[in-house]
Amino acid sequence: MLICVVVIEHAFMTDDFSFAVVASHSSIDTPPFYKFTAMWSSQQGSLLLWAFILSVVSTVSLAATKHKLRDVVPWATAVMMGVSIFFTGLMLLGGGVNPFEVLSPVPVDGTGLNPLLQHPSMIIHPPMLYIGYVSLTVPFAFAIGALIARRVDAAWVKSTRGFALIAWTFLSIGIILGARWSYTELGWGGYWAWDPVENASMMPWLITTAYIHSIMVQEKRGMLKVWNVSLIVASFSLALLGTFLVRSGVLQSIHAFGDSTVGPYFLALIGVVVIGSTWLIISRLDILKSERRIDSLASREAVFLVNNLLLIALCAIVFWGTFFPLISEFLTGTESTLAAPWFDRYTTPVAVILVLFTGIGPMMSWRRISWQGAKRVFTIPLIVAAIAFVLLILFTDAADSFWALLMFTLAAFTVSALIQETLRAAKARKKSAGGSIFAAIWSNAVRNRRRYGGYTVHLGLVVLLVGVAASSSFETKEDIKLKPGQSAEIQDYTVTYVKPTVSRNDQALIFGADLQVDRDGEPFATLHPTRQYHQVTTGATRGIASYFDGEATSEVGLKAGKRSDFWTSLEPDTEEFERRARMADALFGAYMREKVLPVVQQNPERAEEISLAASDLLSRTTDKVIEGYREDDLAIPATFRVIISPMVTWIWIGAIIAIIGALFAAWPSGIFRRRKSS
Repeated sequence: MLICVVVIEHAFMTDDFSFAVVASHSSIDTPPFYKFTAMWSSQQGSLLLWAFILSVVSTVSLAATKHKLRDVVPWATAVMMGVSIFFTGLMLLGGGVNPFEVLSPVPVDGTGLNPLLQHPSMIIHPPMLYIGYVSLTVPFAFAIGALIARRVDAAWVKSTRGFALIAWTFLSIGIILGARWSYTELGWGGYWAWDPVENASMMPWLITTAYIHSIMVQEKRGMLKVWNVSLIVASFSLALLGTFLVRSGVLQSIHAFGDSTVGPYFLALIGVVVIGSTWLIISRLDILKSERRIDSLASREAVFLVNNLLLIALCAIVFWGTFFPLISEFLTGTESTLAAPWFDRYTTPVAVILVLFTGIGPMMSWRRISWQGAKRVFTIPLIVAAIAFVLLILFTDAADSFWALLMFTLAAFTVSALIQETLRAAKARKKSAGGSIFAAIWSNAVRNRRRYGGYTVHLGLVVLLVGVAASSSFETKEDIKLKPGQSAEIQDYTVTYVKPTVSRNDQALIFGADLQVDRDGEPFATLHPTRQYHQVTTGATRGIASYFDGEATSEVGLKAGKRSDFWTSLEPDTEEFERRARMADALFGAYMREKVLPVVQQNPERAEEISLAASDLLSRTTDKVIEGYREDDLAIPATFRVIISPMVTWIWIGAIIAIIGALFAAWPSGIFRRRKSS
């Protein structure tokens, strides 16, 4: 698989357009970084990457369990190799997805990479998601192996929980990079649109989150065995479903590859996984009985179970909303969709309750907590939450949104609970071992990476959700139409359209605007939003107006801050430029017909030389049109979307905190102590 990847990457980097995948997803003018990453922008290359990552994680998992679970590993190996066979077989036999398909004759240039994908976040986003999806194969394979071998104790869980954490971490990175790309590149102002492919990545993330929590109950108390194998089967199935949605074309999405012939094969694989796993679980119910029962609802295992139910409820809501168009068409014959407000209405209450239980869980004891113990651990977080509630009512606009007010209050409860539990354990450590409180915190964290990594993840997710609540509840959005020199007032800001700009590079015609933003009369930011019009690369000489035939992308003007983001996008009026471009194209076309073609017909051996000269002339003509348009300083209005979005930055900060916590929890055991001793 490594050799296959190297061959394809070499073809991209050397512009070997004899490969169909290179010709359709790269070009001579594509920047080298995007040539290297263009492989997974294609259907064929992404399947190859999926199979390659699977070969890597399978190899690593077998090396990690070399001397463990000798009765389970052979079956797990068979499952992982079966999935590998599916993907390699799909590329060889699936029709139209072989990355090594060649073209004859070989084109002079390629089509080029989709301009929307020429963004660092979007390029890194797919492989992160693939690593997350593929890593779920390992715990799934070991779960199936454990069921077949009738070894359903916690040994298989302990051996593969690291891969579950890795899967969760990379899914988180992929999701947040996708959100960042949407926020800065698509020009609509949001970071999550409840798009089907977005939802497809969220569903396995939610179920994997539930699985990571519930396996702790199996390890500690010997409970939830059926629950855990069911969750990992569901996570892997949803990962396959996400891969299916991107490739099948059954649901419309900006992220999808479009119609494809591989959809039915993925559907068949999902059917085999779900039906086969369900049958296997049912046939092993006699040995999957819990060793103990929940002793009290006031216990950590009970809170974990509630957390699991809330996460599954969220997943069910997202699943229903995502597939409602297919469900409605099947039942009524008419396709109906559920928009973002529907998702927000039903997911928001569940997310708020999850924040509450995120704080309750760490404070609870296994088996049961006494009344005195409950008073001791809950008093301070409840007082902090009450103070936060009063302050929010008195000094902010949070009272205008019930769910935002509740989210902020419960976030204060959860953060204070996490800090309290960390300090309580650190004080006990300091009392027994001495040193500073910070040394005690670090010592406890190193000794129990999973617990403190989990605390950090919880903190990050709470910060992230606070950012989501603030930005979605108190956002200000206006579309304003300005001529150069004009200004508009939005809240405390004054937006002045200083001047338009127009330029071009090897790939696009770029219309921009210089904006001066003042706040309370003081300079705040100078922003330069742009709208880029990309010419389709065909290897043939095309006119200036053809820039408007390809993709159009936005680069937003953004002033980010801890309190709020000031976000702008541009929709230029290109009518006058298009009129001039068409006139120039007409003159150029007449010149080619009357002056150049007769010379080519008389001297065919000079065709390539003349073609290059014509391309150079067209390039200089384009520059002249741009220069003339710029010098005329036309007072043509442009439409700007302006969004003032509170606390969006905290979404990205919270995600970084959560990812750091997950990496800390997944770090190989004892590595810190070994480094210290060495």
